[in-house]
Amino acid sequence: MLYTLLKIPAYFCFWMYCRRLRINKKEPLQLKGPLLISCNHPNSFLDAIVISALFKKPVYSLARGDVFKHSLISRILKSLKMFPVYRNTEGVENLEQNYDTFDACKEIFQQNGIVLIFSEGRCINEWRLRKLMKGTARLALSSWEIGIPLKILPTGINYQSYTRFGKNIELNFGSCIEQDHISQNQGFGKTVQQFNDLLTQQLQLLVHEIDSNDLQKKKAIMGVDLPVAIKMTFLIPACLGWLLNLPLWLPLKLIAKKYGANNGHYDSILVGLLFIFYPIFLLLSFLLLTAIVGVGWALAFVLL
Repeated sequence: MLYTLLKIPAYFCFWMYCRRLRINKKEPLQLKGPLLISCNHPNSFLDAIVISALFKKPVYSLARGDVFKHSLISRILKSLKMFPVYRNTEGVENLEQNYDTFDACKEIFQQNGIVLIFSEGRCINEWRLRKLMKGTARLALSSWEIGIPLKILPTGINYQSYTRFGKNIELNFGSCIEQDHISQNQGFGKTVQQFNDLLTQQLQLLVHEIDSNDLQKKKAIMGVDLPVAIKMTFLIPACLGWLLNLPLWLPLKLIAKKYGANNGHYDSILVGLLFIFYPIFLLLSFLLLTAIVGVGWALAFVLL
């Protein structure tokens, strides 16, 4: 229920959050399950929000297990169709719970559902593909073993920036990997390696390789040049909007820096806070201005 309620406003949030959302092909957004979306992981939970908001069917996603420690947060995350995945760094004693998560994923596949997995395992703000973990291969192979006709969709998500508001996002889809693409008579270890090699080959074509200090290449690949006339036309409204939103923007930015500057979660935390508090900010601004200058001017302000 909560997932359905938040999906529509999350989709429209793109118009405020990013300047341009480019997708190499939109047909995968209409796919039905059983489907496993295998994606890189550069930008924390924002990666899952982008993909879940764009796909027509509900998307279940796997998230780091330590955020499920508190019962209330765990219930909220599960209502958002999220399941925990534990790594060695989050306690070896928790690793057995991954079997429960994989079983839940297989039940979703059997109902023709979609699951999102971040195959690199760890979130790092960078412009390159990292070595893939074994979880994606294990989930795919174990699903095929029980007769689930699972397809794996390689997906690369690229961001112009991990700190700038009003960024460009690029979402690239590859070709689905199916059971007959993998030879499964060579032992489990070699089969996992073959799967990861094939998945890596596709993801390398979908994820941009850019040095973090190469601003020129980053601009050439991810940037958008606006005509000078458009920049000059909207200069004054943009400055006015910046000033009017500063009372909300500044404290939220400080909170995001405090809790996300050193762990790769800054961008996601900031967008999440804006998603929650910006509508409240607009409502309070409207009510305050209505009391001072009347409904007409207050409505003009909010629309601006």
